Amino acid sequence: MTVDRRRVRAIARRLERHFGELSLPRKTDPLDELVLTVQSQHTSDLNSERAFAALRDRYPTWDEVVRAPTTELADTIRSGGLANTKAARIQAILREIHDREGRYDLSRLRRRSDEEIREYLSSLPGVGPKTAAVVMAFAFGRETIPVDTHVHRVATRLGLVPRTSAERAQRLLEELVPEDLKTPLHVGLIGLGREICKAGRPRCEDCPLYELCPTGPVVLGRGPG
Repeated sequence: MTVDRRRVRAIARRLERHFGELSLPRKTDPLDELVLTVQSQHTSDLNSERAFAALRDRYPTWDEVVRAPTTELADTIRSGGLANTKAARIQAILREIHDREGRYDLSRLRRRSDEEIREYLSSLPGVGPKTAAVVMAFAFGRETIPVDTHVHRVATRLGLVPRTSAERAQRLLEELVPEDLKTPLHVGLIGLGREICKAGRPRCEDCPLYELCPTGPVVLGRGPG
């Protein structure tokens, strides 16, 4: 099954019919979003949001986060998993931003181009392509398609990308997906991954994209699509 932009648009239309409007679930301050996204790595949304709430409750200002003993900060965000690594990373990111901006604030980036924002975020300690893309979409309203575990799995099964790393999959999807569909497709593919196209055995019999997917017929024993 070939990949072209017409099929991408057909996928987006079906996802919208199934889920309704494919809009981002939140819009946040850039620095809040950056720290939340770091905490979301290798854990569920529920756990990362709980850890972020605990962090902000204990340390009302970013300066207090930076000044806190790293072990104490790790204990505070323990519910998000990998707490020791994430605590050190958050403090390093905050220090770097303060060194560059003179304050804990990323609002200056709003006036920058997409590429400038991406380069700035990616140059921060431990910030990879997915984290940068999430902040660009959720905080700056830029059209990106962050590739988390759900997007990676579903895009691969749909044949939108080959079996490859999440980082390369994101680059390929950024090139393939039309600008106006990047955020909606990101939202729709996450929804599909959570509800239907799960890890393990996907529920292809209930999938709104069955006719557009090369994997569904194989899973259901009906031969290649």
